[in-house]
Amino acid sequence: MTLPQTCSPLRASPMARLSRTSSKRITRPMSQPSLPTSSSAEPRAVAADLIGEYDLIALPVIDEESRLVGIVTYDDALDVAADEATEDLHKAGGTLGDLGPSFRSAAVGTLYRKRAFWLVLLVFGNVLSGAGIAYFQNTIATYVSLVFFLPLLIGSSGNAGAQSATLMVRALATGDVRARDWGALIAREVVVAGLLGLTMAIAVSGIGWLRGGPDIALVVAVTMIVVVLVGSLIGLLLPLALSWLRLDPATASAPLVTSIADATGVVVYLGIATVVLTQTVD
Repeated sequence: MTLPQTCSPLRASPMARLSRTSSKRITRPMSQPSLPTSSSAEPRAVAADLIGEYDLIALPVIDEESRLVGIVTYDDALDVAADEATEDLHKAGGTLGDLGPSFRSAAVGTLYRKRAFWLVLLVFGNVLSGAGIAYFQNTIATYVSLVFFLPLLIGSSGNAGAQSATLMVRALATGDVRARDWGALIAREVVVAGLLGLTMAIAVSGIGWLRGGPDIALVVAVTMIVVVLVGSLIGLLLPLALSWLRLDPATASAPLVTSIADATGVVVYLGIATVVLTQTVD
């Protein structure tokens, strides 16, 4: 209901309750004590979130002077939620936001502009992986069997990071977690990633033994634990960092996380191999 003088929303009364009530009965006791509202200056996603949070059919929209200027209905909120989810998925896939009303009808120029930036940026990001390999070329030349496990290990790092980033971006988007929760999230991720890395290390250590003996098996097993842990933490922390900076966490796309985790995995793998194998020779 509203005050005629100000047109400011005060309370809401469910229609089912009104229909069962005598016309002689006042409606104030039946009204809910408070009524959620959305400001006309706020993003439309805020209104959609409020409708979902309070299970509303419609949400009043007010201006800076708390005057009613319109409503947002639940079907509008569904459209907004679908648009936001689509945009987040596009960003997670390495494109720059909305592609328009339909992917099928998107023009060639639009697809090119939306995808080119990330692809070019990731090309230069992958140069870091090449630089890491070049830095440890003497180790690779001495222990050629290390090359066999390189794609396996850096791929595991990237996959773990992409998984973690996907879970974190979605949790931030739905309000399930906040940036202030970073301490507990990191502690839990360390435990989970450690267990995952240990499981994967056990799975590949046998292959390492067959391909290069016990020393290579040790290098591969230790590296697997470390790269899965590091990759998972990168995937967790990058969306959190963007949230702290008031940026869209969805821009921490899977290709970006994977590229960073890959470059880190190369350095970790070959660094561990250099330390372990050099000590073994000595």
